[in-house]
Amino acid sequence: MLNKSLKESIQGRRSYYDISNEAVISDEKIKEIIEFAVKYTPSAFNSQSARVALLLGDSHKKLWDITTESLKTIVGEDNFQSTQEKMDAFSAGYGSVLFFEEQSVVEGLQKQFELYADNFPVWSNHSSGMLQYVVWTSLESEGFGASLQHYNPIIDEKVKAEFNIASSWKLIAQMPFGKPKSEPGEKEFVSLEERIKVFK
Repeated sequence: MLNKSLKESIQGRRSYYDISNEAVISDEKIKEIIEFAVKYTPSAFNSQSARVALLLGDSHKKLWDITTESLKTIVGEDNFQSTQEKMDAFSAGYGSVLFFEEQSVVEGLQKQFELYADNFPVWSNHSSGMLQYVVWTSLESEGFGASLQHYNPIIDEKVKAEFNIASSWKLIAQMPFGKPKSEPGEKEFVSLEERIKVFK
């Protein structure tokens, strides 16, 4: 499934904002990536609470139209130039992945295991974060560049209405992706000695 080794894909995964709508792989292949990630990414108590919407073509562009219009009511037209450029950059990509968590599953676990009730929303977010990373790295391995965005909850209701998404699906993140047109800047790393301790 992966064109690069896992190590190469992890190392290459970055935030790409300068992307185009040129196809790198087929839509069917993209769908297979999403399906594989959703099926095999772990979740607390095997809850499988993750839900995903893959937006391609006009649906992808509609997402960023919705986001643009929603932000205009907050930022205001007069100060919108930099935000508009960002929206245009996302819209210029090939597609977007929307990550949701099914709240009825989370709430059901809270009722079933009351001792851990406060933890299930946290664990739900952990699981979603892992799924986002699996999808992001898998897209990287196929030659796409992506970034992770969080315009929720500003766009939640309009997105659900536009794409007929269940009200119990909580929007967690948005991932626009496309063929990279330029490389991101060099990434700086904090010394691993400051971040890792080994005990024997």
